[in-house]
Amino acid sequence: MFLLKKIAGLLLSPLTVCISFLVLGVFLLLFKKKEKLSKLIIVLAVIFLISISYNILPDSLLEKLEYKYHSIQNSNLTSDIRWIVVFGGGCISDPSLPATSRLSSESLFRLVEGISIHNRVPKSKMIFSGGGAFDTIPESKVMADAALALGINKDKIVEEPAGIDTQSQALLIKKIVGNDKFVLVTSAFHMPRSMAMFLKAGLQPIPAPAGHIVKRTESINLFMFFPDSTGIKKTELAVHEYFGLLWAKTIGRI
Repeated sequence: MFLLKKIAGLLLSPLTVCISFLVLGVFLLLFKKKEKLSKLIIVLAVIFLISISYNILPDSLLEKLEYKYHSIQNSNLTSDIRWIVVFGGGCISDPSLPATSRLSSESLFRLVEGISIHNRVPKSKMIFSGGGAFDTIPESKVMADAALALGINKDKIVEEPAGIDTQSQALLIKKIVGNDKFVLVTSAFHMPRSMAMFLKAGLQPIPAPAGHIVKRTESINLFMFFPDSTGIKKTELAVHEYFGLLWAKTIGRI
């Protein structure tokens, strides 16, 4: 099921859909009777590509996810917080690289946020969650190694290396934290789905979104008038999360 979800996500990604329609349109140009249809498909695909290449639409989609929960950096955290759960967000197992360089940017943002919170609640333990679905070494191990390199004591680290998706992570983390309240650290765009699943599983998470992609500003940025590949990436992330929320709701996981 996990592999099927990943394949479906790749097939439904905006860029894949756009390229597929462009290829289909070009192919139909070979048939004179399909010329009008092919031109229509190509035009629609180009319009779609342009719309996701500018940040206005992608930012709007992603902002609704990222700002549902506020940062807890300025919040008062009670000293009875025992756990800080940090989700993995991708890594590679290249042993020639330091642990921090093996983490994806998403994992690094989550790790830094988790360490920052841990420093405010030094009695807490950090739980790094993430399996190795497509790699030989689980994300939890690489994140734990990076945390050690950044000065976190080994006795403050707990690894959860079996969770391969948000649902399995919720169930596995519940076995560790029980009924305790804990801080949940994941990417801001992923937080709504994570919170919904954790609450459904009977857990008591305190959301700590990290690595916001959409930055609110009142000034006019010159780059907003030009196409940008980051717009496509933002759209893909947003679509992935909205489909994830829809799927989770359909099968009763939220």
